[in-house]
Amino acid sequence: MNRRDLREQNRESWNAVVGVHDSHRGDLARFLREGGSTLFREERDLLGDLEGRSLLHLQCNSGGDSISLAKLGATVTGVDISDEAVLSARDLAQKSGVPATFERADVYDWLERASRDGRHFDVVFASYGVVCWLSDLEAWADGIATILNPSGYFVLVDFHPAADIFDEDWNPARDYPSAGEPLRLDEGVGDYVGEAVGGLTPAGFEEGVGSFENPEKAHLFRWGLGEILTALAGASLRITTVEEYTYTNGERSFARMRELAGRRLAPPEDVPAVPLMYGLRAEKS
Repeated sequence: MNRRDLREQNRESWNAVVGVHDSHRGDLARFLREGGSTLFREERDLLGDLEGRSLLHLQCNSGGDSISLAKLGATVTGVDISDEAVLSARDLAQKSGVPATFERADVYDWLERASRDGRHFDVVFASYGVVCWLSDLEAWADGIATILNPSGYFVLVDFHPAADIFDEDWNPARDYPSAGEPLRLDEGVGDYVGEAVGGLTPAGFEEGVGSFENPEKAHLFRWGLGEILTALAGASLRITTVEEYTYTNGERSFARMRELAGRRLAPPEDVPAVPLMYGLRAEKS
């Protein structure tokens, strides 16, 4: 299922919201320049030592994580579908003084072109709200496998599909995700950075743009965890680690979430522990 039409509409929705997200992030360039990082422990642990490695960051958004990865010694290339996100990432790299390269492209187009041009990387990384924008898991996994160097690896940290069955008040509201079923969001990509009220802004939270309404609708694609793992295994990537976490990093996805140390958020006491995030590492032989 290619669905380029839906992905192009998503591009418009992301272009409309990037500046709103950035308005809440404080002086992120200074934060990074002075030793700060936007990364959480979960991705750091899965990625391991990055010194001297070439790293491809897919769906990199506005570049904070990409630049934080570059500060760990990686040579980083970030890719994102949003024109505005890539412009923001390039500006952040310049202002922070941390070298990183950013390229604007649909992820499928980029992987196909990189394979054709013989580009290869030691590490591929993606995180937090990325799989839900993918319309074809097999093409995505095959593309990642093709551009990885021998003994290279892919790391993914994302929100758990099991959490998608709940509405914002923890009531079961939807079937478990499967088959990449499109879900239309008439409200478009929202201001989740502002709604996190500091959880996603380690440089300090700014009120920024308020009461944002996105004029561009968006479409998600609903995949189950088994489908994600199967796509990677089908691309001959050896899955070495799968972790599940009963909290989220930074994002306030549901009502009444309890704040834990390290900008983590957990379900309220009256809700049983459920997996809200997962992380995985898959290696190329």
